[in-house]
Amino acid sequence: MTQFLSRRSILKAGAAGLAASALPLGLAARAQQPIVLGAVYVGPRDDFGWNQAHAVAMDILKQVPGVTVIEEENVPETDAVSQSMESMINLDGANLILATSFGYYNPFVVESAKKYPDVQFRHAAPLWKEGDPTNAGSYFCYLNQAHYVNGVAAGLSTTTNKIGFVAAKPIPSVLSNINSVLLGARSVNPEATVQVIFTGEWSLPVREAEAANALIDAGCDVITCHVDGPKVVVETAEGRGVKTCGHNASQAPLAPKGFITGAEYKWETIYKLYADALAKGEALPNFIVGGYHNDMIRNTPYGAGATPEAIKAADAAIEGLKAGKPIYVGPLKDNTGKLVIEGPMDNYDPVLDGMGYLLEGVQGSTT
Repeated sequence: MTQFLSRRSILKAGAAGLAASALPLGLAARAQQPIVLGAVYVGPRDDFGWNQAHAVAMDILKQVPGVTVIEEENVPETDAVSQSMESMINLDGANLILATSFGYYNPFVVESAKKYPDVQFRHAAPLWKEGDPTNAGSYFCYLNQAHYVNGVAAGLSTTTNKIGFVAAKPIPSVLSNINSVLLGARSVNPEATVQVIFTGEWSLPVREAEAANALIDAGCDVITCHVDGPKVVVETAEGRGVKTCGHNASQAPLAPKGFITGAEYKWETIYKLYADALAKGEALPNFIVGGYHNDMIRNTPYGAGATPEAIKAADAAIEGLKAGKPIYVGPLKDNTGKLVIEGPMDNYDPVLDGMGYLLEGVQGSTT
């Protein structure tokens, strides 16, 4: 309950007030010292996806006087990330680390934060909690809101009522995106279904292409995904004349005929907040989360695959999300028939962070 109240107070404060309400973590004492920021990516920074979304936004910090950015690509979710962070601290003098992949947090960020109490660590997933090191923290944008909009547009774009989803791993944030696509699609097309194939890793281009082809062969005429680099999925679908919705960053240039819209992070909103706090010598908050209501996500501008009907409905969905309209409204069952949501849930309810199921209407399994 403490975590819920803390998050609720953060959301009510809004992005502009986050830095002012942050816990005193020690950066203020170094206000006159240069800030060296170390950013660690699990893949290449130009992957048309997760890593690129961070890297493009990270460039904003490079414009802040007194801030130096050190970046390292292709660091796996193993002890290698600990070694990368230690190198940035010991060799480059990093005093702020941004660890941008889900699997970096526990144990690697947590243990590194304990080992280096004078260094700030921020991790791109909503995993920090009270009791974790106070020099660590989380930042996260709830991309499922933009995937809900993807679903609305996809639901009005499919002629087979079959939407395909290529996913990496069945972790809560991925499952939330899949389920949100379904709920968005069914809000405008009750007959719509989502079929998901899990590849098992964040970046397996050959497997991603195979999964996209298998979904298309199964009758899916709109394809979306949650993998680090959606390039292969989008290009495969475009090559077969199938429409697509994007993920992480803009893939519009990859699908000039079939691209509808996409779910994008606005990490720059958070990085601007960090940059402003660093420039002023203020402390960083432990926890920042957001979505459409505080400008932390967006949908990619509509492509040639978007119909006027889909655009109108998707725009209306965005306005609803900005106003706080809930995505998850029960009763909802998972695809094994178990009741998982009884009534309406706030879009930032931390219960949703533990999502471990696929909703009724999604074809696939988490095991």
